[in-house]
Amino acid sequence: MTKLAELQVGESLKEVQLEPVSRLDLIKYAGASGDYNPIHTIDDEAAKAGLPGIIAHGMWTMGNLAKLFTAHYEEGFIQDYSIRFKGMVFLNDVITLRASLSEKTENQLNFDVAAVNQAGKEVIKGKVVYHQY
Repeated sequence: MTKLAELQVGESLKEVQLEPVSRLDLIKYAGASGDYNPIHTIDDEAAKAGLPGIIAHGMWTMGNLAKLFTAHYEEGFIQDYSIRFKGMVFLNDVITLRASLSEKTENQLNFDVAAVNQAGKEVIKGKVVYHQY
């Protein structure tokens, strides 16, 4: 495994592909987060809200994006994390997580990050500032 400090600007971390989004994933996340909005777990409620189906919590997708850095926990920590929600995530979507190094200083690595669905559409886009020990 490559250490983050060895990355050069323009290089990317290894992509992470999540398992297809399941209803159970979203039910578990609702319990863990306390976000019980029924558009995330109940088909009829999503339909009443004008959605084509239940959608994943935005924060579920954002939280998964941090998995890109899990293997590097001994090297430092995420110091700042900012994202924009760009699209909805539906049941059975397959999300791919991506990060590329955009800037590097002595103790800080700036990454452009994104979560992309199986159709290649970005559902989240943002920045991560990673502080190295």
